[in-house]
Amino acid sequence: MEESEQAARFTGRTAVAERRLSGALTEVTLDDGRVVMVKGAAGGPGSVRAEAAGLRWLADAGAVRVPYVHGYDERWLVTDRVPTGRPSPGAAERLGRDLAVLHAAGAPAFGSPPPGGPREAYIGLARMHNAEGGDWPRWYAEHRVLPYVRLAVDEGTLTMPEAGVLERVCERLPELSGPAEPPARLHGDLWNGNVLWAADGEARLIDPAAHGGHRETDLAMLHLFGCPHLDRLLAGYEERAPLAAGWPGRIALHQLFPLLVHAVLFGRGYAEQALAAAGSAMAR
Repeated sequence: MEESEQAARFTGRTAVAERRLSGALTEVTLDDGRVVMVKGAAGGPGSVRAEAAGLRWLADAGAVRVPYVHGYDERWLVTDRVPTGRPSPGAAERLGRDLAVLHAAGAPAFGSPPPGGPREAYIGLARMHNAEGGDWPRWYAEHRVLPYVRLAVDEGTLTMPEAGVLERVCERLPELSGPAEPPARLHGDLWNGNVLWAADGEARLIDPAAHGGHRETDLAMLHLFGCPHLDRLLAGYEERAPLAAGWPGRIALHQLFPLLVHAVLFGRGYAEQALAAAGSAMAR
């Protein structure tokens, strides 16, 4: 099959077996016993390049661990497979410390794409425009909240009055967003499904929507969808890089972005969660 051909092409080895895991993902065994993952483009043009550039940018920080990228083109990405294990408190704490180092590696600006990555990128199957800005509240409103509010209204997932609620949150972002921080190097789609707890006791991060952003956004996404031993992860993070005072009260604000993306992709239930998060953010 074509997946085996791509594995051979990018690794220089012969493929001897393959196992399809999903519509876009296939596990291929090579003749030297190694196993690689072959991922087809799930998004539009540029989605594979964005993911490969994101993985390399995260790896370049020398902090979090990611699967090795063997190669890619516009249609295919070939990476190492990560043998999975079980999450442990120690692994979560190490991941927290490593995330702090990753974020501190920084980015040229809010919205900066990884080097070699496209400005028209993706978060999951949703488009994500990487336009740069120097002021986080304005940038977050213009490029991470309002575009998805408009899409949700166009699709009938949000009503115009509900969109007005989210627009009012954006107007208040300068007072709600806490102390100014420099652009952090974000994974960008850090829900628990993109954290692999490996058999060697170390966590690996996959499927990034990497860009320059606010470090609290990655942590807010871990809160949104749950993460094993999250308390230990946060303890490790704050040991290495303490968060600004009051950050738990800003979690809902940072969750607006992933919730609105999910509303666009998956419908009304996530729109209702976004409105609840907006209410929580405004109540501070």
